[in-house]
Amino acid sequence: MLTAHCSVQSVALPAESGVARLYDAPDLADAYAVRLPENAIDDPELLARFVFAHQAGWVATLMSLRDAIVARFGLKTATQLRSTRDPAAARERIDIFRIYTRSAHEIILGENDRHLDFRVSVLQQTHGTRESRSRYLILSTVVHCHNRLGRFYILAIAPFHRMVVRSSLRRAARVGWPTA
Repeated sequence: MLTAHCSVQSVALPAESGVARLYDAPDLADAYAVRLPENAIDDPELLARFVFAHQAGWVATLMSLRDAIVARFGLKTATQLRSTRDPAAARERIDIFRIYTRSAHEIILGENDRHLDFRVSVLQQTHGTRESRSRYLILSTVVHCHNRLGRFYILAIAPFHRMVVRSSLRRAARVGWPTA
């Protein structure tokens, strides 16, 4: 049974996120939130690194299948995105994602390719009243397609994307968020 800290909810794209108004009419836009325990670290980059480092094994299998298919169309594979010989460039990536911006409460990741551009926001948000406050980690994704291949691709992977995001947040919460 999931505890309150492992429950992942679909939420509206946060208005304060840097990705909220990035594309006029995104081809995909979604956001998922999980509650953070009080003692969890508050650095969005470290939280993002933690989430992407603790993904389920089936996610890697799914990515391998994706890579085998998209390589035939000349799209970037996860292996290509991860490979860099430059240590400085490696620090500007989290798993397959390039780091675009960092702030005190949000890190924006993503990639551009010939078929689509996408951004992923990892945003820490606080909700509450005078009596109690709760922190949430919100993972938002926005996608802008350039052509029919991009639109077909996003249509095909959207259900898997949602499963991966939910699973990744749930798994990170189960493993136990890094503490301050």
